[in-house]
Amino acid sequence: MRRVSRSDDVLKVHRLAHGGGSAALLEWLAVRLGGWAGVVHADPGAEHSADHDPHPGAVPGRRQGQGQGPPEAAVRGAAEMAARGVSSAVLHGAGSATLLFALDSGRALAAVLPLPHPPDAAALLADAAVPLALVLRAEEAERREGRAAIAEARAREAVLRLLMNGGLSAAHQIAEALRPPLPDPVRLYVAECRTGRRAEVARLCQELTGGRAWVVPCPVYVRHLIILVPADAPAVSADHDPLAGALSAVAPDCAVGVSGELALSQAPTAYTQAFHALAVARGRGERHARFGPGPELALAAHEAGADWAGALLAPLHAYEPRRPQDPGGQELRVTAHAWLNFGSHATRLLRVHRNTLSARIRLVETLLGLDLARLGDQAALSLALRLTPGAGRGRGAAAPAVPAAAPGLDAVLRDPRLTAWARSHLSRLTGPDAPAGARATVRTWLAHDARLVPAAAALGVSVPGARKRLARIEVLLERSLLQSPSVRYDLWLAHRAEELAE
Repeated sequence: MRRVSRSDDVLKVHRLAHGGGSAALLEWLAVRLGGWAGVVHADPGAEHSADHDPHPGAVPGRRQGQGQGPPEAAVRGAAEMAARGVSSAVLHGAGSATLLFALDSGRALAAVLPLPHPPDAAALLADAAVPLALVLRAEEAERREGRAAIAEARAREAVLRLLMNGGLSAAHQIAEALRPPLPDPVRLYVAECRTGRRAEVARLCQELTGGRAWVVPCPVYVRHLIILVPADAPAVSADHDPLAGALSAVAPDCAVGVSGELALSQAPTAYTQAFHALAVARGRGERHARFGPGPELALAAHEAGADWAGALLAPLHAYEPRRPQDPGGQELRVTAHAWLNFGSHATRLLRVHRNTLSARIRLVETLLGLDLARLGDQAALSLALRLTPGAGRGRGAAAPAVPAAAPGLDAVLRDPRLTAWARSHLSRLTGPDAPAGARATVRTWLAHDARLVPAAAALGVSVPGARKRLARIEVLLERSLLQSPSVRYDLWLAHRAEELAE
């Protein structure tokens, strides 16, 4: 059998350091020397820091148990070596020898070997010390780069959350440390694609906008990217959007919805518009669509419904929690808005447990006297939140004034402006392009609180059949029905306003 030469060992060390990293190199050293090999620190507590992860290696059966540190002799030897300022050391114990070679940052390559140890152990460890130190530095740099990327992604997501919750000033302050600046006015794109394609879509978007786009993975839907683009880049028209066309062409399963051009302060509206447009885009051959403008409920109801909305939400805005760690009125308002828009998926947006979300929604129900299992009460709360933007307050602030005699929701919906809005909103369900029975399908679905299974039973069709009917109506209305944010609240309010007018 050919004797392994020192040059063979050096070549093996460099190959392992290059191809397998520090863990593979230490594992091989432990096997080659017949003992324990690892990286130790003069300060044992520093071994568990983020930039100095220990990498023990050992032959099978001699590896340190999970959760255990390196041998005591190795730690003691590293401390003595650092205290004396030497670059190498050998400590002899009962039946074993500990060989140490300094690396950097107070670390040392250590091997605890049974006596007698191989005669070439010291030379092999000395040859391994330099490539090990280099690969450790490279791994630490990679970890720091990964943490920096995670921190930037979370900062961008935080900016998006602030925009969606009306925190425009705070969003600008955080965005100042990032690039590019937040666009204003803005077009918002929601791009839907497989998660493996999101990086390609993001890269293409930055390339086509000259690096001016804000691209943020959606915190709710894992297949969605939310893209904020300056309204002037690139130029678009109602029937031509080169950016949306390019993004939807990345893969056959990609689809893109585009909002209208809005002020950055209207980012929540822009997102809802783009989400509705995405529902239309899925059914089109070109796989992209721009939001089709229509009568806006908040505009039609603002004058007639402002007092009603203020009265409904007054208990929420005035709420003071018993404990400092519990959510206040503003946090409950944000929770209610997220739940109405995303249902159970709001846990991802709010970063809370589902039990926490349920408890907060129950508290909102109690404060406002609503039954949020009913679609009608959900629609009322949705309208009230839209009619009182930014009405939430911080802890200790004065509650907003509420008129003594505010109207009820039915009184608001009887306003002639709401009647006109409702008829315009529902006209497509009975127009020449409407599928047969579209109006009856929507009425039945709403009557069963927008739940698909009981609605399908009432219609006498299968659940997939009911879903297909509603998907066709989505294209007709150019609004999302089956996925949230959904237009179901507006449809319920429109039907109620029409009933009251009749």
